[in-house]
Amino acid sequence: MAGSLEKLLPSSFYFSFFLFVCVVGAAKTNGFSRDITPTKIGLRRERLSHLHFYFHDSLGGPNPSAVIVAEAPATNASKTLFGAVVMMDDPLTAGPELNSKTVGRAQGIFASASQSEVGYLMVLTFGFSHGKYNGSTLSVLGRNTIMSEVREMPIVGGSGLFRFARGYAQAHTHSLNFKERAAVVEYNVYVFHY
Repeated sequence: MAGSLEKLLPSSFYFSFFLFVCVVGAAKTNGFSRDITPTKIGLRRERLSHLHFYFHDSLGGPNPSAVIVAEAPATNASKTLFGAVVMMDDPLTAGPELNSKTVGRAQGIFASASQSEVGYLMVLTFGFSHGKYNGSTLSVLGRNTIMSEVREMPIVGGSGLFRFARGYAQAHTHSLNFKERAAVVEYNVYVFHY
């Protein structure tokens, strides 16, 4: 009997291994996921693009582009408006003047996330409406300390011509209007994409 068991073990091991390889191979090609080459979905060589535009944000005036949608009980007592959540739909233009060529919209939310300085958590999408990037988007998720000279936020993705995008956006306040609670912010965006 011991001799029979020794003969049976190697053949059952090979059969089990063969079965495992067949199941794993089938799962890779016919199951939940599979590996493919980038060219199979139309991706070519990755490139780096630089975009330069201006963001016009206004919480006041006759036609605000941003509105406070939530706040904490202590928000108004806070010097940083800690807890305020703002929804925005801001125009993006080629120049610093609002009447310069519109190249897209910045849509999303920002929330006052710091108790010690004016610092926002930015969750927004730059949706482009002009030129070769028309219909494409870039997604930003990061911290924006608006009193800093230059702020850097990560680009975490995109769509259209910006599929698989990654990079960063640098924001610089071009002008402030305290009466209208408005700002014009210059953006330089550096993004890798296909």
